[in-house]
Amino acid sequence: MPPQSDAARWPALPYAAWRDTCETLHLWTQVIGKVKLRLAPLSNHWWGIVLFVTARGLTTGAMPYGDRVLQIDFDFCAHVLVLRTSDAREQRIALEPMATADFHAQVMAALRALEVEVSIWTTPVEIEVAIPFESDRQHASYDGAAAQTFWRQLVQADRVFNIFRARFLGKVSPVHFFWGSFDLAVTRFSGRAAPPLSGGRTPNVAAWVMQEAYSHECSSLGFWPGNGGYGRAAFYAYAYPEPEGFGAEKVAPQDAAYNGDVGQFLLDYDAVRASASPDEALLDFAQSTYEAAANRGGWDRKGLERQR
Repeated sequence: MPPQSDAARWPALPYAAWRDTCETLHLWTQVIGKVKLRLAPLSNHWWGIVLFVTARGLTTGAMPYGDRVLQIDFDFCAHVLVLRTSDAREQRIALEPMATADFHAQVMAALRALEVEVSIWTTPVEIEVAIPFESDRQHASYDGAAAQTFWRQLVQADRVFNIFRARFLGKVSPVHFFWGSFDLAVTRFSGRAAPPLSGGRTPNVAAWVMQEAYSHECSSLGFWPGNGGYGRAAFYAYAYPEPEGFGAEKVAPQDAAYNGDVGQFLLDYDAVRASASPDEALLDFAQSTYEAAANRGGWDRKGLERQR
């Protein structure tokens, strides 16, 4: 097949055009994510409960259940949720417009059919107005074309984030999709413990949960599809704890800027896709914002970075 243009590989998806589907899909990923929360061993910074981008959508990866494993995949090409176990059993749920309550009920029924007994806390997290899954008939949208386009955006971001990740020798997270905040991220660590979190509040998330996430100094890069109050798809970068002068650092590309309201550097997704080289624009953003955190924070860059 002939190579795709950058515009085709990095598809446009205005948040306003798929907001309802985005909000519904966010909740559906939380249903699946909470299953993984119950089954997967606890890992530092909650890395063990995340989802991962695949060639067709998002996956939990293999989750232990007794002497079997369970894997749940969102397939945004065939628009189906697939639940598989290591004893060659399978259940499928069509991804189509339905209330979150019905999606939750179908997932639980599919798990029982696979003889996987699991109970989850059904209150959504990191959402201000949190309707328990089994009662939510408000969020019921599924635009298949939009969901597939969003996945194609994730494919590109995941690909570039992994290039950036490979340049670091220190402790670094996998590139992962977190269902709580509905974003793709990769995080580098200085190796030093961070001061306890103070101030702020994450809806329906206990303070100790956030403390586990931010127990060590970090520089994080991520992609939001438009949720979280931005109103448009954007790449973000922040440091915790934020070192003095971080927001005043000059970063690349020129469209990137520090937003004091959220304490993050932001770069519109559309600015990346419209650039002469989207890969290089995003890598420049990743590297320059990391350098802002590492230089201002006094990281041991020589010992932490792979020499290119």
